This record gives sequence, C-alpha cells and structure tokens, in this order.
Amino acid sequence: MILSVITINYNNAQGLLKTLKSVLNQTCTEFEHIIVDGASTDNAVEIIQQYEKDATARGIKVVWVSEKDKGIYNAMNKGIKMASGEYIQILNSGDCLAADTVVNDMFEALKEKEYPEILYGNMTKVDGSGKVIGKSTETPYSFHNYFVSTLNHDCAYIKRSLFDDDQYGMYDETLKIVSDWKWYTQTIGLGRVEPVYVNIDVTIFDSEGISETNLKLRKEEREKVLKEITPPAVWVDYNKHSFHIDQMNRLERHPLFYKLVWFIERCLFKWERWTKN
Repeated sequence: MILSVITINYNNAQGLLKTLKSVLNQTCTEFEHIIVDGASTDNAVEIIQQYEKDATARGIKVVWVSEKDKGIYNAMNKGIKMASGEYIQILNSGDCLAADTVVNDMFEALKEKEYPEILYGNMTKVDGSGKVIGKSTETPYSFHNYFVSTLNHDCAYIKRSLFDDDQYGMYDETLKIVSDWKWYTQTIGLGRVEPVYVNIDVTIFDSEGISETNLKLRKEEREKVLKEITPPAVWVDYNKHSFHIDQMNRLERHPLFYKLVWFIERCLFKWERWTKN
C-alpha cells in the first residue's frame, strides 16, 4: 500500500460529504482511506457507512472509527497508527482533492522524484462560499521559512516512518492549533528532511473555520514552541530579525525599490565610517 489518506471529522456532515466525494471519484483507487470521527452527533456515521460501501465497490480500502477523542491532533495520531500506507496524506473534513486525477498524478510524481520523504504540491484556499482567496505553491527551503511559516499538511505526502518514535514522533497533543507546524519545524527547519515540490494542484482547503481567536492562539503557541525547540541564541536572533528578513525578501521582488534601499544602506555605511574617523 503506497498511500493512506486520513480524514478527521467531528460534526461536519456537509464538509465530510464533500471530502468523501472527492476521494471516491479518483481515477486511481490503489490506496486506503482512514476516517477518524470524534463520535459526531449528526449523521456522520451513516454517511461513512454508505461511503464505505461505495468505496469498497470501487476498490478503495476504507477503515474507520467513530469514538470520542482528545482533540484534532489526538485524532490525527490515531489515524496514523491505523494506517498501513508507506505515505500519509491528512485530508480533513471539508477539504477536497483538487481533481479526479490527483492520486494518479502524485503517484507518478513519487516515482519520478525517486520517492522522497515528503512530496508536496499546491493548495487552493477558498472561503465559506467557495470563492478562491489564495493559493500556496512552492515553499522556500530555509530555516527562516519554517520559523515564520510552514508547509500545508493536506497537500503533502509524508512517509509514515517519519512519525516513528526513533524518527520525529507523532504530533504533539498538548498543542491545540500548531502541532503540525511544530512537526514540520523539527523535521525540515531543524531536521534533515528535504521536502520535494511538484507543480500539481493537490487540494482545495476550506478556510471557513479560521477565526481571529485561532490566529491569536496560533501566535501564542508558536512562540511557546520556538522557545522550547530552538537553541536560545538562535531564538534571540530570529525573534529580533525575522520581520526584517521578510521585509528584505519582499523588497527583492521589486528590483527598483530594492536597489534604492541598497543604495541608502551603502550611503549610511560610508557615512558611519567617515564620522568614526
């Protein structure tokens, strides 16, 4: 089994239907689908049972459970433990595969890229009405990027062995909203894993659940994690300078402004040397 698609759901029957339909319609069916439902009180179980029949008829292996959990990362870890695929894809309730050929295209890319530890593609972000509000493509490979940003887990194929205890372990269940970011920071930002990008539209992400409260909590949890996992001297420097690095990266995309800032900086440098002499 090459791939295990893992879907986490809780009381989101409408979103679950959308997700399951996108998986069921795949032209390639040589994968398994793990569904972890948190004991939903809507009609999620009935939806999953019907989906299991339809998916099995198409040759898709379905494994599911509906029981109380301790949060989203506990549910994700449960799904990973249930999975038998060499690669894991987290496709949560409400998110969809971008086209019927996604799995087939990603399998071809895995072979072409010689089966990297993480292969990822593009994610399209939509609002509650389905309007496209953004798209993530290739993520720059640098520590700074994983200090301030991350990969999206839904458009990534991750080797299941990376979650083993002798590798990087499971998602941190003490965190409410940034455990996947912490895991990427440890594996890519501070670890040895080099993700490989492929220009394939993999998923459509429903951003309806993101709130200002979540954004505030995300900032708080990220700062807590960085203080824990980053060497103190590195934390001091990056906490102080990461914003300025982002500014320079933005300026580099606009050559005229970048040259102007560079010219001013050189003038200041020479003036400071002249005044010191």
